[in-house]
Amino acid sequence: MTKGALDGVKIVDLSRMAPGPFCSMMLGDMGAEVIKVEAPPTSRIIASKIINDAETRKKAASNPLNRNKRSIVLDLKEKDGIKILHQLCEKADVFIEGFRPEVVTRLGCNYETIKEINPSIIYSSISGYGQTGPYKDLVGHDVNYISVGGALGLIGSKNGTP
Repeated sequence: MTKGALDGVKIVDLSRMAPGPFCSMMLGDMGAEVIKVEAPPTSRIIASKIINDAETRKKAASNPLNRNKRSIVLDLKEKDGIKILHQLCEKADVFIEGFRPEVVTRLGCNYETIKEINPSIIYSSISGYGQTGPYKDLVGHDVNYISVGGALGLIGSKNGTP
């Protein structure tokens, strides 16, 4: 088996939705060891409402964005979960998260905390509106970001249907 360009690089990935998981999937494709930190099943509200039968759950578990990743379930609202996350970060090269600034602070995985644990770690924060500024604490996803940026108004024709 050939080694990838990122062989030996360890990544702790807390990201959700598409951008972060896609990023860590690609890093895994290049040989990085990716540890995906997942929330306990009880906090997966969206998935539990959409995925209501065994066959659909099985298909969701094989999400292609999980390719080349190992997974661990941690409750970051509990001290033991945070402790384990911090232990993972001690030996990691890269940390990826996709939360709003106040969320990472509340969960104990903000930039300052992680850098204190591992000063050489690369901390990647993926957020829709950035870490500073008037919108930093707003939630959103793709359509929200492109509309605020003005790109949504460029889609479609002037007299066409919405």
